[in-house]
Amino acid sequence: MANKLSHEEFVRLAIEKLRTGTFKGIHSVYSGFNEAFRVYYEGEDPIQVTTAFAAEGKISLRPVRNGVMLYLPGEAPAAVNKGEQALKTMGLA
Repeated sequence: MANKLSHEEFVRLAIEKLRTGTFKGIHSVYSGFNEAFRVYYEGEDPIQVTTAFAAEGKISLRPVRNGVMLYLPGEAPAAVNKGEQALKTMGLA
């Protein structure tokens, strides 16, 4: 693999190609993204790269069970504050 993709190109391509059904994002573990990243970049840590991209606004991350969901900018679902939602349901907010 002489002409490797940049980390950013790899992450974007993975999100676009590994989505299933109508989902906009991919699970870092269950989609195979983390393992594919480590193989392609010979052991580099995908968590460091994706965390940095999220801080730069290049992707969005949402924590989920056993990993994170990766989204392209603007495609992540709106964050829901569970505490506020519970208070509304209880009629206290």
